Amino acid sequence: MIIAIDGPAGAGKSTIARRIAQHFGIAHLDTGSLYRAVALRALALGDAADSTIAVRAAHELDLSLLEDPRLRDDDVTAASSLVAAIPAVRQALLGFQRDFAHRPGGAVLDGRDIGTVVCPDADAKLFLTATPEARASRRSRELQGDAGGAIYQHVLADMKARDARDSVRQAAPLVAAADAIVIDTSTLDADAAFAAALAAIAGRIAVTKR
Repeated sequence: MIIAIDGPAGAGKSTIARRIAQHFGIAHLDTGSLYRAVALRALALGDAADSTIAVRAAHELDLSLLEDPRLRDDDVTAASSLVAAIPAVRQALLGFQRDFAHRPGGAVLDGRDIGTVVCPDADAKLFLTATPEARASRRSRELQGDAGGAIYQHVLADMKARDARDSVRQAAPLVAAADAIVIDTSTLDADAAFAAALAAIAGRIAVTKR
């Protein structure tokens, strides 16, 4: 069983994907971390916006970097959006993602192009979304706890800029697959969003088994 969960930053896809994977007892891959790891390596090599450097970083990807706390640094976050827009970088990571998805027992993958590019054959596809304001509020709290309001405007501006880059890029733009179930999490807490996702997956799997 392969479950694809896509959506913009802050919509809750990674949190829900982890819970879905635990529920079904299958593996989970946050594909955004792959691009963050490439960005971290590219920054170490030089300019992450340089396609030659970014592609080299993708081919030299060290999977141990997926646990590196620096992946959430502001400069890595910004650079990850840049490297993700480079077709050769995406191609370099495609095989690994597909191999992960087709492992015995199945997997849950979350990202921005799982249902459209990486796993168009997924058994269930979800697209999680939320208003930019709701997503920025969540991300601000993640970064600074109750004091997140102090950086809210900065996070909101960055999020809107990233949404624009991800949606208009030529290589695998952020878009819901035609057969994806769209879930708006703007007004849902974590438990309600998980329940909605689980119900959607169960419904889709039931249909495919008929």
